[in-house]
Amino acid sequence: MSSSRIITLTSSDEVAFDVDEAVAFESQTIKDAFGDDRADNGTLLPNVTSKILSKVIEYCNMHVEARKFEERSGFDEELKAWDADFVKVDQGTLFGLVDAANYLNIKGLLDLTCQTVAEQIKGKTPEEIRRTFCIKRYFTPEEEEEVRRENQWAFE
Repeated sequence: MSSSRIITLTSSDEVAFDVDEAVAFESQTIKDAFGDDRADNGTLLPNVTSKILSKVIEYCNMHVEARKFEERSGFDEELKAWDADFVKVDQGTLFGLVDAANYLNIKGLLDLTCQTVAEQIKGKTPEEIRRTFCIKRYFTPEEEEEVRRENQWAFE
C-alpha cells in the first residue's frame, strides 16, 4: 500500500493527530475499522490519551520508515537500539503503551512493552515486585502462607 492518504486519529482527550495511512495501519484495530469504506478519514480512540498516542505514532512512524532500510547492513541492531531507548520511559507511560498497543493491536509494540515489563520483574521477589509496581497486598500473611504451601512448586 503506497498511499499517502492522511488519517486523523483523535485521542480520548480530543487531540487530533494527522498521520499517514501506512503509519495508522500499523494498528490492526485501525486498519479493521476502515475496512473497505475509504470515505472516512478519521477515527476516535477513546482508550488512548494524547500523550500515549503521540508515543504510539512515534513508534509506528519509525517502524514504517525503517522498512525502507531493511536490506542495509546493521539495520536490525539500529532498530533494536532505537526500540530500547523508546521504552526508557516512566512506569505510567510504559503501562499506557502496553494498554494502547493491546487496544490498537500493534503486535511489535505490545511485544516490546511487555518484554520491558517482564525484564523489570525478572529476578525480583514478590515483595520487590509489589513495591516496583505499587501493588497492594490482598492476602493476609496467613492466607499468603497457605497459598505458598498449596503451590509450593511455584516458589522453588
